[in-house]
Amino acid sequence: MTTEGFRVLDEKSLIEYIKATPSLASELGNEVENLKIKEVGDGNLNFVYIVISPSGSIVIKQAIPYVRCIGESWPLTKERSYFEATALKRQHGLSPKHVPEVYHFDRTMSVIGMQYIEPPHIILRKGLVAGVEYPLLAEHMAEFMANTLFYTSLLYLTTTQHKSAVAEFCANVELCRLTEQVVFSDPYKVSEFNRWTSPYLDSDAEAVRNDKVLKLEVAELKSKFCEKTQALIHGDLHTGSVMVTHESTQVIDPEFAFYGPMGFDVGAFIGNLFLAYFAQDGHADQGNDRKAYKAWIIDTVAETWNLFYKKFTSLWDIHKEGPGEAYLHEIYNDVELWELVKQKYMVDLFRDSLGFAAAKMIRRIVGVAHVEDFESITDPVKRADCERRALDFAKNLMKKRRTLNTITDVISTAL
Repeated sequence: MTTEGFRVLDEKSLIEYIKATPSLASELGNEVENLKIKEVGDGNLNFVYIVISPSGSIVIKQAIPYVRCIGESWPLTKERSYFEATALKRQHGLSPKHVPEVYHFDRTMSVIGMQYIEPPHIILRKGLVAGVEYPLLAEHMAEFMANTLFYTSLLYLTTTQHKSAVAEFCANVELCRLTEQVVFSDPYKVSEFNRWTSPYLDSDAEAVRNDKVLKLEVAELKSKFCEKTQALIHGDLHTGSVMVTHESTQVIDPEFAFYGPMGFDVGAFIGNLFLAYFAQDGHADQGNDRKAYKAWIIDTVAETWNLFYKKFTSLWDIHKEGPGEAYLHEIYNDVELWELVKQKYMVDLFRDSLGFAAAKMIRRIVGVAHVEDFESITDPVKRADCERRALDFAKNLMKKRRTLNTITDVISTAL
């Protein structure tokens, strides 16, 4: 696609764009003269605007043709907005309680108009930094992941449906290549984009680059990421892509979506919970040692996996005689064999999830993009100590994941 007809919107031109777009104006009650507009993007990739009128509200997201936090020296296709809009629509259809609705998509302008997730929703990562407990988080995330992953896999789809969907999302190659670079490559070599809490983690970053066993493991994970077209995955399911209240959980920002390994989504979310866990000591003070909160995070990790396992295998049981062509019912209708099939599939998915969790943790400590969990710890010595413990856990998890059989086993290596 050329950039013909594309322009970057600002607050003034956005108002004119909304006025000329009935599907957006109608969501604002057609009251478009006194709009309140606020840009709220995190500054990494896109422009994100909250638009409020007296009788409605929407979010407008525009992809620009470069990495916003780096500048035009790092070009990036704005076609990513097509894949985000398509993924949002599919995931909303499969998990409507946990994905915002899309009202409008303009491919030429790379603009998505969608449901505004209103306050008191906040980004989950900010809640984890503040020490807020979310009692329904594990239940909701398990439901989102089970629904979106099961129903887009060969456990439910025919091979024809699946191949068609794989082909459609194959074109999101630039975002996949970005993940390949920043998650599976850059942290393991000298890269101009890498950074860490220097000088305190200089030797730790060097140790990652010199760890032959770790490099063998990450090569296998990269291969799975590139080659395993299991399901439509979100592709960037960290705690910054989730908005929460005590009663609600909303998953946003699937611009990295493609057909990939299910464990990449499960692992991304669990890995980011572990990052939050290891950051807590850096946020402790005399009034709150954060020990109870650390216990809640660990419980949430366990509950997320256990509920995901239960919900995913339950969907599989319900649809075992359905259209899915991975395990044809006439072949696998023996009760004992059926249980063995599920057991093997879920063990493989569990170990994939652990490997990807580890890779996502490592890249947030010695790679290009870091997390507020650690970055908001102002004392660099304290921050580096938290990061080192997270890094050591992640390296061990990546190397030993085949020996860990339960989420309890995983947690025991973190405590």
